[in-house]
Amino acid sequence: MVDSILDPPSLGAIAPNPDTSKREVKAVVPPLDPEVERDLKSVSTKVFYGLGSIAFGVKDNGFQTILLPFYNLVLHVPAQLVGLAIFIALVVDAFLDPIVGQISDNLRTRWGRRHPLMYLSALPVAVSYLLLWNPPAWSPHALFFYLIVVAIIVRTFITFYEIPSSALVPELTEDYDERTSFIGYRVFFGWYGGLTMSALAFLVFMRTDATHTVGQLNPVGYSHYGLTAALVMFVAILFSSAGTHRFIPYFRQPAARPFTLMQYAKEMLATLNNKAFLILLAAAIFFNLATGLVFALNFYVNTFFWKLNNSQIGVLTLAAFIAVLLAFVISPPLSRRLGKKLSAGVMFAIGLAINSTPLVLGLLGILTAKASGGLLALLFVFTTLGSALAIGSSIMLISMIADIVEDSEIRTGRRSEGLFFAGSSFIQKASSGLGLFASGLVLWAAHFPTDKLPGHIDPHVVWNFCIVYLSSSVGLYGIGFLIISFFPITRATHNENLRQLIAEAALATPPFGGEALMTAVASPDSEPRKS
Repeated sequence: MVDSILDPPSLGAIAPNPDTSKREVKAVVPPLDPEVERDLKSVSTKVFYGLGSIAFGVKDNGFQTILLPFYNLVLHVPAQLVGLAIFIALVVDAFLDPIVGQISDNLRTRWGRRHPLMYLSALPVAVSYLLLWNPPAWSPHALFFYLIVVAIIVRTFITFYEIPSSALVPELTEDYDERTSFIGYRVFFGWYGGLTMSALAFLVFMRTDATHTVGQLNPVGYSHYGLTAALVMFVAILFSSAGTHRFIPYFRQPAARPFTLMQYAKEMLATLNNKAFLILLAAAIFFNLATGLVFALNFYVNTFFWKLNNSQIGVLTLAAFIAVLLAFVISPPLSRRLGKKLSAGVMFAIGLAINSTPLVLGLLGILTAKASGGLLALLFVFTTLGSALAIGSSIMLISMIADIVEDSEIRTGRRSEGLFFAGSSFIQKASSGLGLFASGLVLWAAHFPTDKLPGHIDPHVVWNFCIVYLSSSVGLYGIGFLIISFFPITRATHNENLRQLIAEAALATPPFGGEALMTAVASPDSEPRKS
């Protein structure tokens, strides 16, 4: 009896509601074996799933925080060229997201859809990331082209891991709250992986020596960082892939079907034709532009304006560890009390004010770099609080993307999680790349030198740089905040969408053996998960 229900041809006997004939078929999926279900929801499974995001966190943190100063200040590639190279690599990578997602969704192997791509990406990710931090002794302009090529390779292979790995969570659990828990582990390991490598870079690898009085300008430190980071990424990908491998038999296997680019393009256009999605994407463009600018130029602010050494910058990096924990503590209760949109706005506005205050006070001459001990403590507190609120705001924005899924299903009849998150990833990467490109232009516009030590640059140059940096970041964040205020989905709207979908599912789904069973959305030519 169970086998006949699970047999894919039997899905044809489940007639959809005539009023929603264009919608996807609601397939009945029997519950998993209790022992398997407990194993799927266990802490060990969540840890293995989350571990893989260390690779992405290390890569993302490296690109955003120290890649620009390494190629600019250490290798003397003009800042605008470094920004352009990183932007080109990010845009190419952003266009790969939907392609890799489509490959992953339709791959048919005995190891399922996701794991072959995950395993195959491990070694290329590690080798290419190692090459990024150990370039040949070429001229600055030749290194510009080297950076473009290697950065594209790094981001391409990490995409072949990150997207299939991220797509595992809907298959690991269908429970709403458990999915949040899985994502929590992923975000935690991603942040902590990147932050740990950043702290090691400043506190361990970037050491002063006889020829380098500033640790941040010692090329040997970046080489050691690259080797360590490559090994960490390789191990994280393999451990995560192997740790979730045993669940492959319980994942859906796509049915063989012809695929056309026109079909995929039509689905993309239908997805993008969603008001809430367009508003969120427009806001994300400006948020990520500003974020890319801030991440890339904080190095310059801390080194040349506040005149911090590598150890002090490493201490500031530790503030983010506390900020991540604070963000996860304050975000859920604030969302329940105020709703996602208002919570995001409140945390964003207060966080921006806190993050900007020290630099404003410094530019006004109220806070100076001479108060070394007190300055570091003050910057640590402001960085911790401001970053916690900024991360909390980003959690709300990601959660708002999830709420669009049901809104779109009501309108189009399709579950489009992959398309929504691929679209969001596209905008995030492309606009972050533009932010990094803009950071190079800011340095170029301020006539910022590439061969001067902290304290030996004209103070007017540093002051003008900080003014442009502050006004650009605040302006971009402000535009994004204004756009997000128009987001239409509230708690009441989302609950109504859920009620409508439940009603449709009740009409389209027959009972199974007189028992209440879980339902899963499946396309007419897909197979339900076997248990």
